[in-house]
Amino acid sequence: MSTRKPYSSDVSDDQRALVEPVITAWKAAHPSVSGHQGRYEMREIVNAIQYQNRSGCQWDLLPHDLPPAGAVKCYFYKWRDDGTDQTIHDLMRWQLREQKRRLADPCLVVLDTESLHAAVGVPATTTGKYAATRVPGRKRCLAVDVLGLVLDCVVLPASAHENTAGIALLDGVAAQCDTVTNQVIARPAGTPLWFSRATPGSTHDLTAAQAHGIIQACLTRQILVLADRAY
Repeated sequence: MSTRKPYSSDVSDDQRALVEPVITAWKAAHPSVSGHQGRYEMREIVNAIQYQNRSGCQWDLLPHDLPPAGAVKCYFYKWRDDGTDQTIHDLMRWQLREQKRRLADPCLVVLDTESLHAAVGVPATTTGKYAATRVPGRKRCLAVDVLGLVLDCVVLPASAHENTAGIALLDGVAAQCDTVTNQVIARPAGTPLWFSRATPGSTHDLTAAQAHGIIQACLTRQILVLADRAY
């Protein structure tokens, strides 16, 4: 147990109890070739990652009473690349949702985007000009639940259309949350025109279409609809 003065970004005992089995299992699956168990406590490694995330400092500017930047980055990049960080994020989100007496996975998703000016030196191939301001930058796209908890995040060139962002986000949410499905109305060429609110994954396609008023709206306007046999 560390004797240093705690930072506000440190994980709590409850959070540690939640993520410790994940990290322990990861350590067991990735033993050191030399059999060394590691010089630093895993809780302190997580605390250092939390500090950098909360403060936005450079790795080399981590406080001296936390593990060195080299060790912290090593774990951070490994957990990022193999999905361990996503597993921990999902566990914390599920716990908070259940504390609010909600299902672990949401049945309603909110999408939003924000265009940001690109920093100097950012490769031009990863940026684009936002149509409204013509300023080069990137578009940050977020999918959150009704509590504001992040479900998925996508970064695109600022020139990307909102439909492109919506499709990317919905694909990411669908891959993570089995309980979320969406109804989409599109042009014959496949360009989305309208996204429905998310419904539980167990909802039948016809039931969802009726609930959203899709069938009645198309009948009223005598619109020819190409759909699967469920409709």
